[in-house]
Amino acid sequence: MTRIRVLSIDDSALMRGFLRVALSADPEIEVVGTAQDAFAAREMIKQLSPDVLTLDVEMPNMNGLEFLANLMRLRPMPVVMFSSLTDAGSDLALEALALGAIDVVAKPDGRAEAQDVARELIAKIKAAAASQVDHRQAPITRTMAIRGGLLAATANRRLIAIGASTGGVRALRAVLEALPSDLPPIVIAQHMPQGFTRSFAERLDAGCEIRVVEGSQGLVLTSGMAVIAPGERDLSVERENGSYVCRIRRGADHIKPSVDELFVSAAAAAGRHAVGIVLTGMGKDGARGLGELRRAGAITACQDEASSLIYGMPKAALEAGAARYELSLDNVPAFIEEPPTGGRVVG
Repeated sequence: MTRIRVLSIDDSALMRGFLRVALSADPEIEVVGTAQDAFAAREMIKQLSPDVLTLDVEMPNMNGLEFLANLMRLRPMPVVMFSSLTDAGSDLALEALALGAIDVVAKPDGRAEAQDVARELIAKIKAAAASQVDHRQAPITRTMAIRGGLLAATANRRLIAIGASTGGVRALRAVLEALPSDLPPIVIAQHMPQGFTRSFAERLDAGCEIRVVEGSQGLVLTSGMAVIAPGERDLSVERENGSYVCRIRRGADHIKPSVDELFVSAAAAAGRHAVGIVLTGMGKDGARGLGELRRAGAITACQDEASSLIYGMPKAALEAGAARYELSLDNVPAFIEEPPTGGRVVG
């Protein structure tokens, strides 16, 4: 069995020791080295050719974000950020994801057991090792779809529902920035911790023509609006007085925000007027809900393998027969504007 070769970069000797012991306990992982700063790491990458890096955000000499930006420009490879995730630091973590990090894991801080953190980090390292890293992809070019047919006939009922996980931060940014402001409402479930989604929505809103907000209880959806499910909460939609309305709840014991829960509610509220899309992500969240949407007569699609950072959720939706169309990331904006533009029939 070929083990995943990991290089850990952290200025704390205590954390470097923790990483070496915790990761080496898994038989599928080999810690080939640890580095205390970016300069030492640069030489070790050349010498050791690791499969995955773990990287702290705040380090001396060159911080983790500067190093990550340079790495993705010169030698793209899978990186999992291992940092303290406080509310104040969530912007730094989001920036890391936008720069190309696969995922972010919080360091043990007294509220989280070290064993739980180790399990989470190991799972994300394995996902990173299986990812398709290509961070030199050009931004999606905005294309004007020919409006008519479906859009014109159902303009007051249309609802677009999108689900994503690992890799979704960059994918959603690329898609939403390419959309015009006159679209039906969009609801999004992106797997993300509490405290991150508001910053994520604000960052998206600053770069998009459409308005992007974090979901809140009773929020009425309007055209030109995209709503991000709040972290660690489930977002659902209901039809009230001719409009779609957000409902927020803690939800059951599952990954939150749940793509399945959002899609199931969209199927009930919008039925054949809905469009459901599963983007890149680890696991199978969204497959069941996308199936509900398809059975309700909605248009359903998933991202293709070639453009997915992690082809887990799209693959699960495809294998479940839930996705009618398959899309490259470049084609998602046109598909949203006028489905099924750019979609390849797969089921």
